[in-house]
Amino acid sequence: MNVGQVCNREVIIVNQDASILKACQLMRQHHVGSLLIVDEQEGRRYPVGIITDRDIVVELLAEELPLDRISIGDAMSFELLTATENDDLLFTIKRMRTKGVRRAPVIASDGTLVGLLAVDDIIELLTEQLTDLVALIANERSHERNRRS
Repeated sequence: MNVGQVCNREVIIVNQDASILKACQLMRQHHVGSLLIVDEQEGRRYPVGIITDRDIVVELLAEELPLDRISIGDAMSFELLTATENDDLLFTIKRMRTKGVRRAPVIASDGTLVGLLAVDDIIELLTEQLTDLVALIANERSHERNRRS
């Protein structure tokens, strides 16, 4: 399975000049824990950073920084682990684990943003697959009992 089959293609984006308050409002409005910061060039979006709810709490609020004076560009993480649509999902999970990130922007071959791969989405997929396997085992037992009756 590749990353493009699993990633969320509805990504909430923001400009790095926006305020931290704007970031918080967008996260609340869209029920997400992160925003991708993009650079728009000729109608194309290129991921340049990410900011998470954890970044805001741990790096800004806990340090009692003046939020009205800090832009997203000041607080965002610039080091992005990206994946392409055709990257193998298991390989990408290992890369995410190595880098200690829970989210990876997914890009096309030209570097433009196409989605976001999040640990939450991966867990949802794995849960569905495990549920199917449990159902398979239950059905196998049921069929075996019916054949022996």
